[in-house]
Amino acid sequence: MSRLYTQDHEWIDVDGDTATVGITDYAQGQLGDVVFVDLPEAGRAVSKGGEAAVVESVKAASDVYAPVSGTVVESNPALAEDPGLVNSAPEGDGWFFRLTLSDAAELDGLMDKAAYDAFIASL
Repeated sequence: MSRLYTQDHEWIDVDGDTATVGITDYAQGQLGDVVFVDLPEAGRAVSKGGEAAVVESVKAASDVYAPVSGTVVESNPALAEDPGLVNSAPEGDGWFFRLTLSDAAELDGLMDKAAYDAFIASL
């Protein structure tokens, strides 16, 4: 499984034609305490760069964008009961949704860990 990152601070773990999506530790740190997450329903088609979810914190509500196009197969049920998982485990148990990829070539424009770390350092 390989993990890639977007400039909007989403991460995506790809395993075959399925991927898990969440936000980075940097993103959750910018948001502050997460109080609610609005996740996409299974079966929803998402487009690369399009709004896929909304995360609400004590500071603001922010859109979460789809790193690639695909069809949502599952949202993280644990976030409904404990949205704070986004803060405590943003790149683990605090994942947002899983999807099937519609075009694996869209992964080519994403960053690996080293490139993402360099991107953050430049902000």
